[in-house]
Amino acid sequence: MTDIVVVFHSGYGHTQRMAQAVAAGAGARLLAIDADGNLPPGGWEHLKAADAIIFGAPTYMGSPSWQFKKFADASSKQWYVQDWKDKLAAGFTCSSGMDGDKFNSITAMFSLAMQHGMVWVSQGLMPSQMRASRRDDVNYLASYAGAYAQAPSDAGADAMSPGDLETARLFGERVAAFAAKLKT
Repeated sequence: MTDIVVVFHSGYGHTQRMAQAVAAGAGARLLAIDADGNLPPGGWEHLKAADAIIFGAPTYMGSPSWQFKKFADASSKQWYVQDWKDKLAAGFTCSSGMDGDKFNSITAMFSLAMQHGMVWVSQGLMPSQMRASRRDDVNYLASYAGAYAQAPSDAGADAMSPGDLETARLFGERVAAFAAKLKT
C-alpha cells in the first residue's frame, strides 16, 4: 500500500475540485494549505511519511498563489534534512485563462521537487487535439509536465470542465501506479 498526499492551496474552490479528482485517482489523502499559507497540525509529518507528494495551486498572475509559495519556502527545513529525497512528486494547476501561464506554476513545483531531490512524474496523456476534440475531452489543454485545468473566474467550482477533472483523476492514477511500482 502506498501513501500519497495531495498538498494544495485553493482560493476559490476550483483547485480544490481538481485536488479531489487527483486524490480520487491516486487513492491519496488531501492536505489543504490554508488562506494564510499554513498546513494543518500534523501536515509536515504526513508529507514526511508519504511515498509521493502531489503539489497543487491555482495560477494567479502567472505563478502559483502566494500561499503555495509560502508553503514551498517553509519546506526548507525538510530540504535541509532531505526528508523528501527520492519521493515521487507531481503537480497540477488551474487558471481562468485557457493558457494563463500555467506552465510557470508547474515549473515552480518542478523546481521545488528538484530542490528536494524528488523524482517527477509527468502527465503521460496525449492531447485531445490530435483528433477532432471538444472542450470536455481529456487533456484538452495539452499538458505534459503536470495536470492543467481552466475554469472561469466568475463561475463556481461546479462550472469546471468534466474533461479537466477526468484529466486530473487520470493523473492521480498515473502517480499511484508509479508509486506502487517503486514500492515493490
